[in-house]
Amino acid sequence: MSQITRDQYAAVLEQVARHPAMATDNIHLPENRLRGLSRVLIGLGIGGLIATIAGAVVYSNIKHALAAYLVGTLCVTAISLGGLFWTMIFHQVNAGWSATVRRQFENLMMNLPLCMGFVFIFLVAEIATGGTLLTWMGVDHHTNHLMHHKRPWLNEPFLVVRFIIFAGVLTFLANRLWRFSTEQDRTGDRFLTLKARKTSAGGLLAFALVTAFFAFDYVMALDYRFFSTMFGVYYFASTTFSSLVVVLLITGLIRLGGRLTGAVSNEHVHDLGKLTFGFTVFWAYIAFSQYFLIWYSNIPEESAWFVYRKQGGWENLAAILAIGHFIIPFLILLLRPVKRHPAGVAAVGIWLLAMLVLDMVWVIRPMVYVGIPAAEIPGAERWWVDVAGILGVACVWAGVLASRIGRGPLVPLKDPRLPEALEHRNWV
Repeated sequence: MSQITRDQYAAVLEQVARHPAMATDNIHLPENRLRGLSRVLIGLGIGGLIATIAGAVVYSNIKHALAAYLVGTLCVTAISLGGLFWTMIFHQVNAGWSATVRRQFENLMMNLPLCMGFVFIFLVAEIATGGTLLTWMGVDHHTNHLMHHKRPWLNEPFLVVRFIIFAGVLTFLANRLWRFSTEQDRTGDRFLTLKARKTSAGGLLAFALVTAFFAFDYVMALDYRFFSTMFGVYYFASTTFSSLVVVLLITGLIRLGGRLTGAVSNEHVHDLGKLTFGFTVFWAYIAFSQYFLIWYSNIPEESAWFVYRKQGGWENLAAILAIGHFIIPFLILLLRPVKRHPAGVAAVGIWLLAMLVLDMVWVIRPMVYVGIPAAEIPGAERWWVDVAGILGVACVWAGVLASRIGRGPLVPLKDPRLPEALEHRNWV
């Protein structure tokens, strides 16, 4: 596309603009269509967060409430990180078919500053309380041999510095790619696609490092004694499939409303379904590999993490994850008709999002009562705190996302790869 003249490219844009799928009423939602939904979701989210705080006060247990909040935060952050990842991948491999679905991945990635805000609140709460979930903050590194060696990394000032770096890198990448995409909508400058591709080349490396160390700091470090070099990849696996299924749900709902006809077809759904299938398998591969290597090496600092999650009822959730997060979606997504049917992949997508939440619960919630005698651990009557914390964060995030979707075009307007995307067909 860069080798054609300016006049030839203008003719291509003219042809794209005349395509029935690019009609204004097909690629824009009616003004204010999602404003009411956005306000309702944000209101519900704020109510959920207030209920979470109330739960901490009623039960005098900030640890439980903060764990519920962290589960919700890690889930929405995973989805937004996935949006950034797929946006960069599509640019980097020059995936022409993805042009009409890329805007929804861009909408996901633009929620990353909000996600970093959620993480900042958690970080402030941890530092203010001296380490509620990040218990290493309250360990004397002078008397604890393990913390003595991990102190150069696990200390409050460096944790804050790393958070600033994480938030800065992710916000920079998301805003830069968003600016290129929306500026191209206005100007039609095809070389902005090249700039986005160059940004994505270095951005993918930065993304890999930030995602891995983010998982180390806010998931793995909940138990400072545990370590696994695969944990960053484990969290990354959750970012990939979760963002795919959210985009499938968004585009499916928009198509039900009579928009995106021809712009996002069953061919695009099929490709997103195939990617979902692949990265569901990838999650299972990483999860099993991590477990297998820790089981095989039998190092107490590593194996204790899994031992605790195989007792006290958590073993039941582990079995649910093995079956529900891998076996069931694997068998369903093997079927080609399911991957091509919007309702089919939407149903699997909702299921996988539920599995994402349960996975984060399984990773985080056992840390609330580590070291407490079984007789003193409360029963399941406090489940509503978990629901309030998770839904509170998720609803605020979804409300902001809905507002962004409703404010602009549903697809890039002048991407040079639009002709390929509009005529996309699958032959396998």
